[in-house]
Amino acid sequence: MSARPRGAGALARLGTPAVRTRLGTLGGVVILAVLLWRLDTGVLLEGLRRIDGPALLAGLGIGLVTTVFSAWRWALVARGIGIRLPLGAAVADYYRALFLNAALPGGVWGDVHRAVRHGQSAGDLGRGVRAVVLERIAGQLALFAAGAVVLMSMPSPVLEEVRQAAPVAGLGAVGACAVVLAVRMNRAPGRRRAVGRGVLAEAREGLFSRRNAPGVLVSSVVVLAGYVAMFVLAADVAGAGASVGELLPLAVLALLAMGLPLNVGGWGPREGVTAWAFGAAGLGAGRGLTVAVVYGVLSLVASLPGVVVLVGRWYAGVRGGGRGGVAPAAPSRPVPGGCAPGPPDGLRPRPQTPDGPEGAGGSEKAGGVGDGLRPRPQTPGGPEGAGGPGGDVSSAKYAANESARLARISLPFSAAPREGRPMTPESV
Repeated sequence: MSARPRGAGALARLGTPAVRTRLGTLGGVVILAVLLWRLDTGVLLEGLRRIDGPALLAGLGIGLVTTVFSAWRWALVARGIGIRLPLGAAVADYYRALFLNAALPGGVWGDVHRAVRHGQSAGDLGRGVRAVVLERIAGQLALFAAGAVVLMSMPSPVLEEVRQAAPVAGLGAVGACAVVLAVRMNRAPGRRRAVGRGVLAEAREGLFSRRNAPGVLVSSVVVLAGYVAMFVLAADVAGAGASVGELLPLAVLALLAMGLPLNVGGWGPREGVTAWAFGAAGLGAGRGLTVAVVYGVLSLVASLPGVVVLVGRWYAGVRGGGRGGVAPAAPSRPVPGGCAPGPPDGLRPRPQTPDGPEGAGGSEKAGGVGDGLRPRPQTPGGPEGAGGPGGDVSSAKYAANESARLARISLPFSAAPREGRPMTPESV
């Protein structure tokens, strides 16, 4: 009986995002290690040495275009589902997400970060996350649609396989849609059904509405064209010696492989699929690996403005935190544990003490102990009995009280009584 819960717990742990990320990272490392072991690294090093300044500038330019249009698509989707996202902030957040995707294992942590941050800033975390998810779905739909057309119409290593699999895949998609519709029609009404309808309504409004659909389509096409242009640039730098028509289906295969979760910051499946595709096309598997690595380097360079965004916002946060940590010198409201502004000390009402209200025990006392109870609080500006019975209060006592008062001002969240003084509304 105890083995079953342990097995269920192990399966649950394997399904956690952290474990999946580690497994994906391990898979990417294994793929890269096998490629470097089996293929000639001389071609790879030669291709890396050919990356020069003009190539880096071209990569930065292509990255600027794709990032701006991706951010515009994100802003359109966010507006469609009811949250505001200015284009400038979207571009900055997208650059930061691209850099985090390239620098961290898994290749998705940048998108997770921008989803959570935008949701928190907009006051609706759920919609912020759904906006990013829908934006990424729009990009993947554009890639799948254009990739299917390219792979079925242009010569490629998978031309025959794609043509044979296309009818089966189409029938499978139609069958899956029919099953989903049947389940939805027969499902009893409930909260989950209402939530599902809300998500579908947001998807229709964010992606396929009359107001958003043209912009989402144009931005997706431009972004996909930028990715293909980056691949062609990488092939030219690596010296592949192939035309754009030959490289286009290979680029689509590489982009499809980049969506697999087995990667290290995007590295792994892209290199493996590109090496296989170039080898099958007669261009050499080693050359394909070089093209994929150069593409990865150019993509990383294109995301480097995200470092500027990270550093700038970190510095702004540090400066803002430093200003926020300085307490105002003259607060307009009582500060806990400090001295609240009020009337002059001589006109301030006396606090109630265990001896009773003022005047109940005879003359006013500035110090001393009455009936074995606590001493009355000292008020520096109050009548201290210059000719009365308060002569036992020394200047040292006043100095101690003054230091305690200054300590309470410097520690505004301290409300502990000091120097035997009782807790009163003034001290709190």
